[in-house]
Amino acid sequence: MKSTLRGLRRAAARPALFLGVFALGLLPSCLEPIRTVIYQDNFAGDFTQWVVEQMPGGTTRFHEGSLVIDDADGCTVWFREKLSGSVDISYDVTVVQKGGPHDRVSDLNCFWMATDPRAPDGCPFAPGHGRSGKFADYDSLLTYYVGYGGNTNTTTRFRRYDGTPARPLLPEHDLSDKKFLLTPNQTYHIRLVARDGTAEFWRDGKKIFTFQDPAPLTGGWFAFRTVHSHLEIRNFHASEAELLPVPPPDAKP
Repeated sequence: MKSTLRGLRRAAARPALFLGVFALGLLPSCLEPIRTVIYQDNFAGDFTQWVVEQMPGGTTRFHEGSLVIDDADGCTVWFREKLSGSVDISYDVTVVQKGGPHDRVSDLNCFWMATDPRAPDGCPFAPGHGRSGKFADYDSLLTYYVGYGGNTNTTTRFRRYDGTPARPLLPEHDLSDKKFLLTPNQTYHIRLVARDGTAEFWRDGKKIFTFQDPAPLTGGWFAFRTVHSHLEIRNFHASEAELLPVPPPDAKP
């Protein structure tokens, strides 16, 4: 069966339609889209649109409408399409704990707007520039990153990678309260945003992180990321849009 992932291009004539796509009320009322690109995958097909970088001992597969990452020592799964402009990404994910060899409740992680300054066109998985899946291999990226329930489910952190091993971490982006950690076998709805110089991470409709970037990442790649855990991912969607000011109500065409 062929993958159901597809790219849809639309022109939205009214702001209300745009708000429906990008979460009601989250965009300034003075903006509307002139172009929207939506990608989606229900993981019923193959890896045509995905690139897997995984350390030995783990597996990544499609199973019954989900992307299953059963990982031993580190895995990154890249979406092949570059996203740019105003970006909105969402998916549902469960951290499985059912007695499997890698069923550690930890590391529901992700990269978005990622580029590799050393690679052609900045592509992190360009031929000759791919990585093994080991976490330290990704230090050279420019990217937004969240490690949700990391360090064996004791921390949740947002980082804006600067291309060095420092991986800067602000105090307000280092959370350890139980409400920001993982519950096994619970499905979470994750939403990532990069728009107008702001990066956001949402979980189940609640904004966990927001970051005003003085040097915004305006284009790049998305990836699921984990280590020594068992994830089931469904309902992937990614959108990008260019925005124009909305004319006042009494403006004439």
